[in-house]
Amino acid sequence: MNNRINISVNPYYIPERSDPLRPYYVFAYHVTIKNNDEETFTLISRHWHITDGQGNTEDIYGPGVIGKTPTLKPGDSFEYTSFCPLKTPMGFMEGSFRMSNAKGHEIDAKISRFRLVAPQVLN
Repeated sequence: MNNRINISVNPYYIPERSDPLRPYYVFAYHVTIKNNDEETFTLISRHWHITDGQGNTEDIYGPGVIGKTPTLKPGDSFEYTSFCPLKTPMGFMEGSFRMSNAKGHEIDAKISRFRLVAPQVLN
């Protein structure tokens, strides 16, 4: 969490798009970004650090999110859903969103680590 930009993530498993025999597990995650600052910020890029259940990692960098670079005025929120396939039934994601204000000042809004877990792992 960041004082200026609050990011919450709700991950969930998608069994109909997964195939444990391959092995291929698909997770979705719903992200809410809220601007708690007095300034307007634009999300310009993202960084995701993904770790699967075997400790393999991957870093994803790119412009915006889901093809958008949303601008959030004070008090505004932006929500989106995206996906993450893994070769294991559990893993973790964390990262940051690079945000820029009208003056070009940039901050990194941290995305706290969250778990991706297929329900069959919990049994």
